[in-house]
Amino acid sequence: MTIWALGINHKTAPVAVRERVAFDPAGMPLVLQRLQELDSVSEVVVLSTCNRTEIYCTGDDRGPSLVADWLVHNREIGSADLDASLYALEESDAVAHTMRVASGLDSLVLGEPQILGQMKSAFAVAQEAGTVGSELGRLFRQTFSIAKRVRTDTAIGQNPVSVAFAAVRMSQHIFADMKNSRALLIGAGETIELVARHLQQAGVRHMTLANRTLARAQHLAQEFHAEAVLLEDIPLALPDADIVISSTASPLPILGKGMVEKALKKRRHKPMFMVDIAVPRDIEEEVGELSDVYLYTVDDLRDIIEENVRSREDAARQAEELISAGVDHFMRELRALDAVNTLTDIRQHVDTLREDQLEKALKQLQNGTDPEKVLRTFAHTFSNKVLHKPMTALRRAGSEGRLEVLDWSRELFDLDNRSE
Repeated sequence: MTIWALGINHKTAPVAVRERVAFDPAGMPLVLQRLQELDSVSEVVVLSTCNRTEIYCTGDDRGPSLVADWLVHNREIGSADLDASLYALEESDAVAHTMRVASGLDSLVLGEPQILGQMKSAFAVAQEAGTVGSELGRLFRQTFSIAKRVRTDTAIGQNPVSVAFAAVRMSQHIFADMKNSRALLIGAGETIELVARHLQQAGVRHMTLANRTLARAQHLAQEFHAEAVLLEDIPLALPDADIVISSTASPLPILGKGMVEKALKKRRHKPMFMVDIAVPRDIEEEVGELSDVYLYTVDDLRDIIEENVRSREDAARQAEELISAGVDHFMRELRALDAVNTLTDIRQHVDTLREDQLEKALKQLQNGTDPEKVLRTFAHTFSNKVLHKPMTALRRAGSEGRLEVLDWSRELFDLDNRSE
């Protein structure tokens, strides 16, 4: 079995492509089961965030191509678009990539902390769906351990900068005095909570939180002294909003061009600043065509984010060293397990041959055959049985010029040290 990591991310695909491959969290258990049903796929975990959709799996060499075909047939994406964006890594490269993702080294914001929680959640969902076995279980446990060390042993997590922070920083470029700005936040997850915290620190006093579930919005609103409304109340709250930041898991847009046009008329075309952090997008792309709207997606936040990347480069190098050591340790463990499996198979094979010959010897003794003759026959036949296939393989290796097999065999049986 080979470990694979394949997917698309913010480096290989724009948001317009990423949203076509994003998965709804509610349907993830079924997605996992469908992927595991593919030939050549044994175990599978799927991570789907605003910046990436990645599939971690074990299987044979046909696994990645079958998964790619499945994506083409089950998502709204053509094979040409997917091929241009898809990466597939195997074995140590896949292990290193998984650890880098969990540690925040492959994120849009270098060192951002949210991805580790998202990866832990993806792993938990796969465990509950029954698509995780011993190999991916071992990989993810090791990955979480390394990511924790990166957080504690390097400075990459100090003063963390997130997409949420970048969105608020961009709004500060638009509005000189944040105290007089009103914000509408759509969603109530971890990203929106970070947005609310950064807005509050920037001086915003009036915030409205809209969510599909009112209780969740109210719980979050209490912390920031904000108003909580349902998603269906957004048309009422939108005209008062100078800043709109959205991050939900909705498969369909929440803000359409018509709704925003009506809000702008009520605002007498006072400008609105909007950031759509969600993938798939929460705000229709056509909203950006309106002259009084400044609409940005996660891909537009790169400049702000890259300013903070440079300050974390030393910490990133230290983190890469920890990950390299983690990969080496994991691969050694994997090879050791392969050796244990081989040794177990050899032991069972020899035990089976011994028991077969022993049973024949016992029958000969019961029939009165001379014990010395029985023992000599047993020893001779057992040796021949054990050595027959290895000797045949060694002869074939010698005739084919694979002399390294002969060298390994001499080392295996310690033939060059027999006189010691």
